[in-house]
Amino acid sequence: MALDYHKCAQEISDNIGGGANVVSAAHCATRLRLVIADNGKVNKEALEEIDGVKGMFESNGQLQLIIGTGTVNKVFDEFIQITGVAAGTKDDVKAAAAAKAPIWRQALKTIGDVFVPILPAIVASGLMMGLVEALAKIPGLGFGESDWFAFLDTVANTAFAYLPVIVAVSAARVFGGNLFLGAVTGLLMIHSSFLNGWNVANAEQIHKFFNIPIQDMNPYLFTGDWSQVAAPAIPRWHLIGNIVTIQRSGYQGHVIPVIIAVWLMSMIEKWLHKHVPEMIDLFVTPLCTVLVTAFLTLWIVGPIFSTLETYVLAGAKILVRNPIGSGIMGAIYPWTVVMGLHHMYNVIEAGMLAETGLNTWMPIASAANFAQFGACLAVGLKVRNQKTKSVAVPSSMSAALGITEPAIFGVNMRFFKPFIAGCVGGAVGALLAAFMGFGATAYGVTGIPGYLTVNNPVQYTIVLLVSGAIAFAGTWVFWKEEEKKKPAAKPAQEIKVPENTVISCSAGEVKAPTPGTVIARENIPDDTFASGVLGDGVGIQPTAGYVVAPFDGEISSVADSKHAIGLSSPSGMELLIHVGVDTVAMNGDGFDPQVEEGDQVKAGQLLLNFDIDKIKAANHPDTVVVLLTNADDYDDVSCAGN
Repeated sequence: MALDYHKCAQEISDNIGGGANVVSAAHCATRLRLVIADNGKVNKEALEEIDGVKGMFESNGQLQLIIGTGTVNKVFDEFIQITGVAAGTKDDVKAAAAAKAPIWRQALKTIGDVFVPILPAIVASGLMMGLVEALAKIPGLGFGESDWFAFLDTVANTAFAYLPVIVAVSAARVFGGNLFLGAVTGLLMIHSSFLNGWNVANAEQIHKFFNIPIQDMNPYLFTGDWSQVAAPAIPRWHLIGNIVTIQRSGYQGHVIPVIIAVWLMSMIEKWLHKHVPEMIDLFVTPLCTVLVTAFLTLWIVGPIFSTLETYVLAGAKILVRNPIGSGIMGAIYPWTVVMGLHHMYNVIEAGMLAETGLNTWMPIASAANFAQFGACLAVGLKVRNQKTKSVAVPSSMSAALGITEPAIFGVNMRFFKPFIAGCVGGAVGALLAAFMGFGATAYGVTGIPGYLTVNNPVQYTIVLLVSGAIAFAGTWVFWKEEEKKKPAAKPAQEIKVPENTVISCSAGEVKAPTPGTVIARENIPDDTFASGVLGDGVGIQPTAGYVVAPFDGEISSVADSKHAIGLSSPSGMELLIHVGVDTVAMNGDGFDPQVEEGDQVKAGQLLLNFDIDKIKAANHPDTVVVLLTNADDYDDVSCAGN
């Protein structure tokens, strides 16, 4: 009997709390995808019993109802009519699911998504930079004047000198923009036509770069001491009189303005792709995207952060005049690192040295940096996840040497509580340093290398130990690793990653996730799987009890009963690996997942251990079902065994 589409849609609506409880709705080839406002109003048991609903699962904040090819679109049309919800796309639903999280969590997730892929570059560079700078400061060694120093310093600081480019490419991936247009945006922000962003307040550099006469920079006779010279305003391009002007300074070391710029670029590019005719889209969209992004970034985003720098610098000068203010700056300092504003503090340090010969700002910065070291080290020692540990430990060493970006972006800010613990430790350490009243005889170096410039090493040691210990203890006590999965259990036999391709299409290839004999989809001992209603694919009669990742991707779902795992590839393939037939009835007995939803995995990585004997003892077929659930999105799907 034909399915009553209206009745199916009405029953779905009734059991999810009606249209008022739906944030977004869309469908793919086989599934109805919903983002629900209040999950407490959803009757999951009733949904699974609805005629026409072949299955249900939750993934990445979405409620997905499996209805089937050729049927889901008709049920969806009725659902839209009944609920009054606007029809969306899969991307709309994904965005709506992500938007349900608090804004601060969304912001942290975005920063994490941008920085996680580039961590190897900045961790390695940060550690090397700290070591090279420390060696260069050792008196009598002469390393700072050697060719080895010049070579190693160049290698070490490359990732930081061009950090906006690396961040821009990663951000373009996160926001769905063209990676190469993202790279152009990043390159624009550090273009050689701009004054280096680290030298914006440096009078000598402004004089040399723009060839500004000394008499225009200072009303007094120049004595050769640039710290006594007031820097003039940075020259500007006047595009529309004095209404639209662009300051000719770059954004080296900046992060937030780059991410904002690439977000703008991605939104502009997507809008243009939707509205520009296909015939001219290839050259009109990139051209307009780059021009509009450049204009908005340098005219609006840039001045906002330039103004913010001015206010932060002025506020910092006021605060460091007393111990309480110094403590506040110790807490605020890491936040300015996040925004890329911390390089401007060299102006304060240079002024202190010129006025009193003692840089009392350096202990404040060192306390803040060493506190982030303590927090990051605590994560590295406490965490069980080896991937996180491999990032946290070297990042903490880099922070101890004064380069905190790897620790902050790669670890502390991602988990947030360690970052806050670091801010607290920095505040206490900075307050203590201000009461002690010691300082440094130079600037530009903090952490362990700071011993080469401080006038009281004993007091400096106390400050570092106090700030680092407080941050370490705070992280150790208040931060807990969110780890639901058990440590990987060793399978009964050595894992041998299958190399044969079982599914292929224009979006990529799917390797066999488990060793065994491949059978055609039609021969899978289950009518639903065999019919292709859930997608095209194959079955595998396993010879070993484990499942590995068939491609690089993200875990989109892990069944509560542990017998099924969903994966998505960067190119858009959506895969279901279902171990056994009707094994949901085993309630997880005999299944041991090694991953959880949201994990990034590499091809060949262990995903699941399962017990073949237990499956057979429970009278279930042990066939591992491998299905490309969005096979209808591609015209060239080819499966082994056919």
